[in-house]
Amino acid sequence: MRFKTESSPHVGPPTAVSVVMRRVLYALVPGTALYLWFFGWGMAFNIVLAVGTALAAEAAVLALRNRPVRPALGDFTAVVTAWLLALALPSLAPWWLVVLGSLFAVVLGKQLYGGIGQNPFNPAMVGYVVLLISFPREMTLWLAPAGPGESGLGLAATARFVFTGELPAGMDWDAITMATPLDALMTGLNQQQTITEITASPVFGALAGSGWEWIALAWLAGGLWLLYQRVITWQVPVAMLGTVFALSLVFHAVDPDTYAGPMIHLLSGGTLLGAFFIATDPVSGSTTPRGRLVFGAGVGAFTYVIRTWGGYPDGVAFAVLLMNMAVPVIDHYTRPRVFGHGEAS
Repeated sequence: MRFKTESSPHVGPPTAVSVVMRRVLYALVPGTALYLWFFGWGMAFNIVLAVGTALAAEAAVLALRNRPVRPALGDFTAVVTAWLLALALPSLAPWWLVVLGSLFAVVLGKQLYGGIGQNPFNPAMVGYVVLLISFPREMTLWLAPAGPGESGLGLAATARFVFTGELPAGMDWDAITMATPLDALMTGLNQQQTITEITASPVFGALAGSGWEWIALAWLAGGLWLLYQRVITWQVPVAMLGTVFALSLVFHAVDPDTYAGPMIHLLSGGTLLGAFFIATDPVSGSTTPRGRLVFGAGVGAFTYVIRTWGGYPDGVAFAVLLMNMAVPVIDHYTRPRVFGHGEAS
């Protein structure tokens, strides 16, 4: 019996970068929608400002370098970077903060090293850390989680604050803002409160931060879809989340009054967003299967250490950048053995 055989090549072409980036954006949609639901219109302004600035900055730098502009803008890498940065910023971030962060992310974090595929650090986290260190007050302007209109700031009032810094007459900060769950956790522990006392506040919901826990579950859903689509591999998210879970479980078991349990660490802050969308960056992360396990475990360990004993309530950005520096060493020592070659004697 003769079988029909197609001519070569028999290996399909690699998926285009633009297709991969669009899938990442699709996976971000559920969590972004919940951000808008719980924290109002400010997150939409963040995204529009960040994406617009990122595209303009990338086009300007490429033009200065005499490189093609249209193909680079069409690969959606700048859009994904800006979108992730926007999600990490407070919902009442002033316009100039978002613009500065996006400029730092694209110019300093990406194009300064040669553009796509050349950056050793995650660009979105570069922009975020620069802002966090330089403008700590502006990086804490989070609205209390509520549905649209319940926060007291509608679309017009939010736009007015973002672009002018003015709140509506008769409204003060205490009435509309609230500490994030990890901020509240750090502040309460510094005031010698127990975990039980801290989590009894309105900041926390059934499992973790009120509102934040639902957003985190949306990141989990989007991340699982990326795994199903084979956009990312399982090693980094499993290693990162497993490390955070194991460390928080052990310390909570030893002293439950001082150390928060695993659910608070997993479902508050940027843990799940970082595990599926940030630490999985194929350019700044490890490239070997074993290396990705080491990289993810390192991000998880640094995240927990910074949150528990450091000066910042959420350590995901710092953890990712610290492990980015270790990638060359990780890849060197985790290279797979070449087929046909024995171990070196």
